[in-house]
Amino acid sequence: MRAVILAGGKGTRLAPYTTVLPKPLMPVGEMPILEIVMRQLVHHGFDDQTLAVGYLAELLMAYCGDGSKFGATLEYSREGQPLGTAGPIALVPNLNETFLVMNGDLLTTIDYSAMLKNHRERGMLATISCYQRDVKIDLGVIDVDSDNWVVNYIEKPTYHYEVSMGIYIFEPAILNYIPLNQKLDLPDLMLNLLKAGQKVNVFKFDGYWLDIGRPDDYERAIDEFAKHRQEFIKE
Repeated sequence: MRAVILAGGKGTRLAPYTTVLPKPLMPVGEMPILEIVMRQLVHHGFDDQTLAVGYLAELLMAYCGDGSKFGATLEYSREGQPLGTAGPIALVPNLNETFLVMNGDLLTTIDYSAMLKNHRERGMLATISCYQRDVKIDLGVIDVDSDNWVVNYIEKPTYHYEVSMGIYIFEPAILNYIPLNQKLDLPDLMLNLLKAGQKVNVFKFDGYWLDIGRPDDYERAIDEFAKHRQEFIKE
């Protein structure tokens, strides 16, 4: 199965580390987060992999090589200019079968095989994985009407949101919605599908998921991987 791993961003929220190291090569335990992702994908049968690279591409290519040390067949697709998160997909050759797209900086225990099965059963053009994120507000939240009267007062509420995990499964026809060499982000691609009358399937996941894009999340990922390594890497 094909997998496209997005690894071209600058990772500015993790500066200054990412001024000299691409975010997917940030170490989690004894290996970069990207290696964890690649090994997980291989375990679930996604061994035909393409790295979409841009920023500090040479370092990524030097570390990953041809992918054989991870059990993958690895190719590279390099953007000449920043194209967002969806734009680079249009540059990847031979996407002529169902394929997975994901960010290269995620620590998760998602079952990629189950997600693929769900996508095929639902028969949609696109499937997006989602995760419930609980956001606690440590303040009293006041609802005010247009005349400045209080209509509700909630002390330290917790709000629940279904958030994108940054993992997608697409059919080749998705390329009809991604213009070549134009910047486009995945949220905008999803909205464009909805505007065109396409339904977007959702695969809900309630296990472990963490985007390491912020320093506090990165530190948490290091701690979680050390404690539960066997859940992330199947030897």
